[in-house]
Amino acid sequence: MNIFDSLSQEIQDHLKQITQSSGLPMTDDSYERMAAAWIEKKGLFEKSLEANRLVEVGFFGRSEERGALALTWSGSIINVGPLVDGKRRCEYTSIGLRTDVPPSAAEDSSDLSADIEADEPVQFAKGPIRTSSPVYKIAVSAGDMDPEEERAMLTQVSQVLAEDFAEVNKTVIG
Repeated sequence: MNIFDSLSQEIQDHLKQITQSSGLPMTDDSYERMAAAWIEKKGLFEKSLEANRLVEVGFFGRSEERGALALTWSGSIINVGPLVDGKRRCEYTSIGLRTDVPPSAAEDSSDLSADIEADEPVQFAKGPIRTSSPVYKIAVSAGDMDPEEERAMLTQVSQVLAEDFAEVNKTVIG
């Protein structure tokens, strides 16, 4: 069995869409490379959670004061900063292969329009993007943190992941 076939049908379908929008040929080899990159990025995300005392959750309420980090089906990273004075800084980092979305975007006064749930897109009333790909994993801090400390940690984690993901794109996809 190849890597692509080991993924859920939803992820396979999503990776096919990304392959098309990335300009790669629509071939089994391209799907395999995309799947290998996706698996590697998923592993990097999971290791990063453990290293930074983040825990996975299946749900993040839009009015929660703490922040969250999300990995989408496409391998994009969404950093939802903690709520400070009714506002959140949110950052979106694309997987770097797609030509139909910005490579990155940030909004200092973001407002989620809905709760964040696994297998559903992140939606913003005001934010770095309007709607993301469906969410694969959501993570939050394992302990109480000062909002500024939490925001700095989430930003650092998302920046390191973005750099690591870009390296995966270079080495696995080419």
